[in-house]
Amino acid sequence: MKKSPSSRNLTNPISKWFSDINWRFVILIIPLFSFIIFFSFHAPNLNALSSFSSVKNLLFDIPLQKVKNGLFINTVNNSPTKDELLRSKIAVCLVGGARRFELTGPSILDMILKEYPNSDLFLHSPLDKDSFKFSLLKFAPKVAAIKIFHPQPLPENESFVHVLTADNSPNGIQGLIQYFDLVEGCLTMIRSHQVKNNITYDWIIRTRVDGYWNGPLSPENFVPGKYLVPPGSSYGGLNDRFGVGDFKTSTIALSRLSLVPKLDSAGFTNLNSESAFKAQLTTQNVSYQTKRLPFCIVSDRKYDFPPARYGVPVAALSSPGPLSGTKCRPCRPACVGVCVENVMMWVEKGWSWTDWADGSLELCDAHGSWENGWEKIFDRVAGKKFANARKRIHNLKFNDCVRDFIQLKKLAAQWNAPPIEEICTLGLSHS
Repeated sequence: MKKSPSSRNLTNPISKWFSDINWRFVILIIPLFSFIIFFSFHAPNLNALSSFSSVKNLLFDIPLQKVKNGLFINTVNNSPTKDELLRSKIAVCLVGGARRFELTGPSILDMILKEYPNSDLFLHSPLDKDSFKFSLLKFAPKVAAIKIFHPQPLPENESFVHVLTADNSPNGIQGLIQYFDLVEGCLTMIRSHQVKNNITYDWIIRTRVDGYWNGPLSPENFVPGKYLVPPGSSYGGLNDRFGVGDFKTSTIALSRLSLVPKLDSAGFTNLNSESAFKAQLTTQNVSYQTKRLPFCIVSDRKYDFPPARYGVPVAALSSPGPLSGTKCRPCRPACVGVCVENVMMWVEKGWSWTDWADGSLELCDAHGSWENGWEKIFDRVAGKKFANARKRIHNLKFNDCVRDFIQLKKLAAQWNAPPIEEICTLGLSHS
């Protein structure tokens, strides 16, 4: 019996739909979706769930973000996005003596300050013969406060003597107190600026003047409720050469001096800078995490080579990294590849160790002074832009120095420093 026309009209579209399916495509796609469904219900751990999320995002182009209180948040570590950070209030706390700032300063400008041009710079530094090099900061996007001061000995009260150790500190307990005062003094500057301008910073980045950055500070290093520090170079505590956190965690992390009496009350003794830093975070219930970061500390100090178990490996500035704040200098690497593996496997991991895997570390023979021709090595490794900044400082004249500092002073909302002529004379008379 023939089907009615109406019956043919109902069945023909269905038949056509089935006939148009590419069955080979279906055969290929079914296992993939089966894999996704299996892991969504049976993932045994967080790593598997993370893998599932990565596959899901690859397939459906869904970014690993969610909206929380109107902000876009990275759900992997709860970090804000770059756009959100560019709308946030960020303070950059720069501390320490100028030393090799002609090498490190341009990298800090590019990889931190210009990476987050909305950030406010706070400089806290003792006056010395290298302070004139801070004239490079006239290129900073925003300058909130500059404090360059005549260094004076600080009192060593009973708490400092009980809690801190002079071991491995070039200037003993006094050196530790001076460093702690530099860090906490920068926090004082930040608080003063907040009061004067009726603002509150969302984030504080704390870094040293002698840090050389070969890559930008990325957004995943900003983790609400946690203080982030580099791994390695921990010396029995936590690496204190860099830190970033929200205002609450940063307030604890930067209170290096005022928290020493509390460590004394808690019974801590014989602490170096790194172990005191870890103690102040843990006693104040501040969560922290470590993450590899693309910077190293440019150092003129001499270290035995090859480093022993408790020795200090000194990285070549040419190392791919990230070096996470280990000591470094521009050199022709004396140890690479298998040599690095043979050396670093004996270095105590809880002391001066730094990550060396995947060829990320090359070592200098740092038992002597910087080698002849280090300038050419630096220029080649750092690139033309940073090389030109080095040459600018090397060839700086007194009048140019004064003019640059006048420009920097105009940028700064707060200025507390000796006369500009004194800064430039002190430095250039030693050049």
